[in-house]
Amino acid sequence: MITGKNYIGKDLSSKGNQTYNTFDPNANQATEWTFYEATKEEIDSAVGKADKAFQLYKNLSGAKKAQFLEAIAEEIDALGDELIQAYCKESGLPQGRAMGERGRTMGQLRAFAELLKEGSWVEATIDTAQADRQPFPKLDLRKMLLPIGPIAVFGSSNFPFAFSTAGGDTASALAAGCPVIVKSHPMHAGTGELVSSAIIKAAERTGMPDGVFSNLNSSGIEVGQQLVLHPKVKGVGFTGSIKGGTALYKLANERKEPIPVFAEMGSINPVVVLPSALQEKGVFWAQQYAGSVMLGAGQFCTNPGLILGVKSTSLDAFIDALGEEIEKLEPSCMLHPNIHSNYEKGKEEVSAQGGTDVVAEYKKQTAPNYAGQKVLTVNGVNFLKNPKLHQEVFGPFSLVVRCADANELTEVLNCLEGQLTGTVLGNAEEIERYGSVIDALQGRVGRLIFNGVPTGVEVCPSMQHGGPFPASTDSRFTSVGVSAIKRWVRPVSFQNWPQEALPEALRDNNPLSIMRIVDSEHTNKKIE
Repeated sequence: MITGKNYIGKDLSSKGNQTYNTFDPNANQATEWTFYEATKEEIDSAVGKADKAFQLYKNLSGAKKAQFLEAIAEEIDALGDELIQAYCKESGLPQGRAMGERGRTMGQLRAFAELLKEGSWVEATIDTAQADRQPFPKLDLRKMLLPIGPIAVFGSSNFPFAFSTAGGDTASALAAGCPVIVKSHPMHAGTGELVSSAIIKAAERTGMPDGVFSNLNSSGIEVGQQLVLHPKVKGVGFTGSIKGGTALYKLANERKEPIPVFAEMGSINPVVVLPSALQEKGVFWAQQYAGSVMLGAGQFCTNPGLILGVKSTSLDAFIDALGEEIEKLEPSCMLHPNIHSNYEKGKEEVSAQGGTDVVAEYKKQTAPNYAGQKVLTVNGVNFLKNPKLHQEVFGPFSLVVRCADANELTEVLNCLEGQLTGTVLGNAEEIERYGSVIDALQGRVGRLIFNGVPTGVEVCPSMQHGGPFPASTDSRFTSVGVSAIKRWVRPVSFQNWPQEALPEALRDNNPLSIMRIVDSEHTNKKIE
């Protein structure tokens, strides 16, 4: 049941007088659910509980934390149709998308549980003492990753499950041993409360300390700002706009004790179409990219917003085919009237720039909050001299750039900001022939795709979801896959430490049987 209250640890709370409602974009009206904005007192209480919980939670075994994560997945599943219906009502997204995203979210939790049960993720490294080493004895040094403390997680608008309350940021932080305070996204606060109830049930069921998880409601920016500035919060996870992410990043670095902000802030995901792809499969790729641009009303951080090629008759044919294919598709409902409004503004701003031509535009009447798709084209010279053409338009929109030659294509790629993905369509031989183009693309992205579409992010250890700024605030880390756990830990060395006082991962007898580096050798053997 949705109460509209905040979860302060296991306790429901509604001490404030400020309220708001979520919105049903398909019905174009507010939902029946009213939510209470978290007060400063409630924020302090949630963070205080998290800090107290951290002292216990960080020392729990990997197996115990894994049990907690598995229980969260089970409790989310147990919410059944009520959760799916809330998701669809607050997001305007279809039931199939809701069920798929719920499955992905439960899969993420279980993947981190398996990581914890195996245990080697802590990167235990041991250099044993050598008392007789000359000219100086070698000390005993042992290092591993340890959790940093309570984490503030900001739910995203476009993934109410997978990048929100129990999404990748929360799952990875809990796996690392860090309590989490979620700043629920105001567009799907009801969905967030239901998921929060599942996390709380799982925490109580598995004996987790009160405060290991809290969920705070807010329709504005004040609650988020207070969380980032709170001295007991030690890290931030964010998925959203460049404006929001950079504001939090700046705020966190202005603290007396700066803290890391891991923000994933979107991308235009350049796609390089090489001659062979145009000549051999031009119509096929036009069909694939029409679907990719339109997927989820274009509300994916991996939406292909920029398509690049060297001018030719085959590129012209591809552009014409792309226009024809995308005009066949029906618009979808966007997440919220504000997102729809921003999409329309962004689309018109780019369209008004000099040198652009319309390839395709949906001109029929649409229902409220439904996004009419648009594709523009521009030449390389005009693209290079106009930074406004480089910006993301969040929705079913794409810009095709006709470059004069491979050199200009390379120059265009080098002028781009950091991106999550970059795609190359062509054949293997062309990768070597267009080496400078590929190198330029690689320098701007976190994931290189060959003969595919960027939409769709596989949750697995080899996935990199992050890229050079402003795609994310730190391109060394990913927000998808089990490596995301490394955002919430720091390395700590123990010098000449007594065996019985060491963490189990660093003891001679290796009670966890994990893989370690012992005197430069990868092994799971005991130290004799």
